[in-house]
Amino acid sequence: MAISSPYPPHTDGPRPVWWRREWVRHGALAGLLALSGVVILALVRRQTGTEGFLVGLGLAVVPVPWLTAAFRWLDRVRPGPWRNLLFAFAWGACAAALIAIVANSFATHWIATATADPSGADTLGATVIAPVVEESAKAAAVLLVFVFRRRDFTGPVGGAAIAGVTATGFAFTENILYLGNAFGTDQSIGTSGIVSVTAATFFVRGVMSPFAHPLFTVFTGIGFGLAALPRGRRLRVLFPVGGLLLAMGMHALWNGSAAFGQFGFLVVYGGFMAPAFGLLAWLLIRSRQRELRVAREELPVYVYAGWLAPAEPFALGSLRARRLARDHARRFLGGRPAARAVVHYETTATELALLRHRARAGRIGPDFATREHELLTALWRTRASSRPALEYAAQVTAPPPSPVTYWQRYGHPAPPYAGYNPYRT
Repeated sequence: MAISSPYPPHTDGPRPVWWRREWVRHGALAGLLALSGVVILALVRRQTGTEGFLVGLGLAVVPVPWLTAAFRWLDRVRPGPWRNLLFAFAWGACAAALIAIVANSFATHWIATATADPSGADTLGATVIAPVVEESAKAAAVLLVFVFRRRDFTGPVGGAAIAGVTATGFAFTENILYLGNAFGTDQSIGTSGIVSVTAATFFVRGVMSPFAHPLFTVFTGIGFGLAALPRGRRLRVLFPVGGLLLAMGMHALWNGSAAFGQFGFLVVYGGFMAPAFGLLAWLLIRSRQRELRVAREELPVYVYAGWLAPAEPFALGSLRARRLARDHARRFLGGRPAARAVVHYETTATELALLRHRARAGRIGPDFATREHELLTALWRTRASSRPALEYAAQVTAPPPSPVTYWQRYGHPAPPYAGYNPYRT
C-alpha cells in the first residue's frame, strides 16, 4: 500500500446555487432554532409563571456544564467541532423540546377525549407516546449531523457525544418545566426548604438521574456511529433504527417505573438504569482506548516514510501525552491558537491512523488515496507548531527502556534513524 505524497492537485468545482450555499443553510437553521427557542420558552413560562420559570431555569442549568464536559471528554481522542455540539444542544433544548411538548399534549388530549379516561391517557402518553415522540425528535439532530457533517461523524464515540449533548439540551428545557411547576406547587401549599416539592424534584432529576435522557439517546448516537463506519451498505440502516428502538424502549421502561408499585422507581433505577449507564460508559471508554492503540500501531509507518517525527506515534497514542502537548503549546508556544493547532494535529493524525487501519483490514473505500492525501497534507502544514509540543510530551511521559524496540513491538521495519531515542534527552 503506497503512502501518498503531499500537495494534491486542487480543482474548483461549480459554484452552488444560492439556496445551497453554506451560509444560507446555516442562517435558515439558526433562524429555525431561535424561533423554536422563543416559542418553547414562552410556552414553559406560561405553564410555570414568571417566578417559577426563573427558579426552574436557575436549577435546570446546574447539571448542564458537567454533562456537556463529560461528553466532550469522552470524545477527546477525535473531538468534533464545537459548532456540532452547539447545534446539538440548541436542537435538543429548542426544536426537540417544542416538538415533544406540542405532540405529547395533542396525543394525550386526543386519547383522553376518545376514551373518556384521562388517567389512562396520561399513563399511555407517558409510557408509549412520550418515548416515541421525544426520542425521534432528539434523533433528528443526530441524523442531520450524520447527513450534512459526515466527515465530523467519527464513529460510535463521536455519535454518542452528539446524541448525549442533544439529550442534555432537551433535559435542560424539560427540567425548567418540571422544576417551575414544582415551585408553583410549593407556593400554593406553603412548603419551602429541603422538604419542598422543588427540592425533591431537583434531587431526583438533577442529582440522581441527570443522565437519564442522555443515556436513552446515546444508543441512537451509537447506532449512527456504527453506520458511519465502512461496512456492508445493506446493513448500515439497521444500526440507527436498532439504536433508536432501544432508546425508545429504555425511555418507556423509565417512564413506566411508577406502574411497578411503590418501589418501582428504585427497582428500575438500581436494577437497570445505573448498571446500564455504567456498562455503556465502560464500552465507550474502551472504544476510545482502542482508537489510541490504533494510533500507536499504525502511525510508525508514516515515521518511516518521513511524514512524522519518531516521538509522535507514542505521544499520539497516550491521552496524558496529548494533554501535556496541548498545555505546553498554550503556555510556551503561542497561547490558545497554538493549543488549538495541536488539537487539530492530534485529531488529524488519529483519523489517518484509523483510515490506514481500515485499509489494512480490507475495508478500504475508493476514496482512500484522496483522503490520505488530505490528512497528510493537513499534518504537514501544521507540523512546525505541533511537533515541538508532542516531542516534549513524549519525553515527559516516556516509558522505561525496553530490550524490544518500539518498531519491533508493532511489526514495523526500523527507519534509518531508529537508533535515536525520541523519549529521552
